[in-house]
Amino acid sequence: MTLFVITILLGCLSVMTVRGRRGNWPAGMPVSRPRLVAVGGTYDGSHSRPSDAYVVQERLIAAARGVGGTELAHTAAALALGAVVAARPQHTGTRESDLDECVQVAHRAVRTSALRNPATPDLVSTLDLVVLDRGESPRLRFAHVGNGAIWHCPRGGEPRPLTTPHAFEDGPLLRGVGLPSALNPEVGIVVLRPGDRVVIVTDGAVRALGVTRMKELLSDAASPVACLDRLYDEMAAAEPKDDATIVIADFVTA
Repeated sequence: MTLFVITILLGCLSVMTVRGRRGNWPAGMPVSRPRLVAVGGTYDGSHSRPSDAYVVQERLIAAARGVGGTELAHTAAALALGAVVAARPQHTGTRESDLDECVQVAHRAVRTSALRNPATPDLVSTLDLVVLDRGESPRLRFAHVGNGAIWHCPRGGEPRPLTTPHAFEDGPLLRGVGLPSALNPEVGIVVLRPGDRVVIVTDGAVRALGVTRMKELLSDAASPVACLDRLYDEMAAAEPKDDATIVIADFVTA
């Protein structure tokens, strides 16, 4: 009897239409779902001291690099990303200031952990994150702290960095998640079109490839997977000492 009822329900679902704000949606038609389709990875540096971490969700992508060159570096990055995921910025507001507050949450999490544990006084991390806001005009909100980078690659256009590094060459971070000073993250918004691409890289990738070569490689219209493979091939030739993380995401609507 249960099987019979389930069969009838499935039959009804297969022919029903979906009613929404724009009227009936024909059965069998794909539903538009703006999202970020991403691929990423961390190339392990020759120093063998993990420092990078990243997270990919449907409308949230973030990467962090713990600084200091110690075993605590990866802990700092993980704490920053954990706070971002817990804050759920893709569901809690659409203003630049909302993303600023998300970064402040991560800042407090890392700083508080450092103050509570005498063994971890130097927990500091970079942080780069993007959030896709759906709507009539989909857009990308971004926040940046440290010496990583966020790139926007418009379909058919020239890749351009959305952020500036918060450090001088090999010098210490001028802004960092967990530093004692007040944090002023770089935040912004960019309108997206289907086929646009966004890329997040940590400092290890920037150092290994250089900004000029990075731009050349991101100009390739290959799939995210093929683009990441090529970037990995070039990093293998460069043999970076530090971890190098790259996340490539295409904006799709179907």
